[in-house]
Amino acid sequence: MNDGVRRSIGCGVGALLAIVLIVAVVGWVLSLLTGTTSITPRQPVPDNVPPAAGAEVPAVDVHAQGRTSDKLAFWAEPLAEQTSIPQAAVQAYGNAELIAADAWPECHLKWNTLAGIGWVETRHGTYTGNPFDRASIGEDGVVTPPIIGIALDGSGATAEIADTDDGEFDQDTEFDRAVGPMQFIPDSWHRFGLDASGDGYADPHQIDDAALGAAKHLCADNRDLSTPEGWTEAVLSYNRSNDYLIKVRDAAASYAIGQSA
Repeated sequence: MNDGVRRSIGCGVGALLAIVLIVAVVGWVLSLLTGTTSITPRQPVPDNVPPAAGAEVPAVDVHAQGRTSDKLAFWAEPLAEQTSIPQAAVQAYGNAELIAADAWPECHLKWNTLAGIGWVETRHGTYTGNPFDRASIGEDGVVTPPIIGIALDGSGATAEIADTDDGEFDQDTEFDRAVGPMQFIPDSWHRFGLDASGDGYADPHQIDDAALGAAKHLCADNRDLSTPEGWTEAVLSYNRSNDYLIKVRDAAASYAIGQSA
């Protein structure tokens, strides 16, 4: 074999290896963004509104002292494996459903709707905006590093919202920023924030508190999320975008059939 042929083959092999490496890296980055690595065949995602309810949350005493979401660990563990949602987030969404059913029984909020919002907003408290600097939910339910959005200073397509929390939640004393796993701006957190972790402090960076704050937000104005109109208006109240609505619906529907979003 002459040197020219050897060089051609060598270049071809090198190019093939480069393509394989690029595909592998792209797949890895996508798995970081979506929080999934499974290659299990996916079921078709129903497009009905509201989405079907996810697995029934077992009744626990949500008025008990301490962090009541811990009581749902046995229920959340297999769901977390099926859906690729962090277990602490599944527990928080289930806990929020139970509290909402007790506090606002006409709302009919289901945990997988909260999970749909959590997935779109921050991949359940794991996506910071930088795929190489992921956040995680600690044993106390607090997301670290804290997920803090861009300054709402009126630039680009953002609204201008002057600081309302003296930087308590968003570390910005000039403008507000969306914060935490459910991405509340401080002004909204002042209206909807609740303590679900039992520590006496409503913290938008804590997954239990954030999930319950989102539940209160969705259930506001006496909405009934068991109806198409009520569910649609609730999700649009969170983000008035049809694309957002579809993404939340599809994620919630995926969780209802036991697969990742």
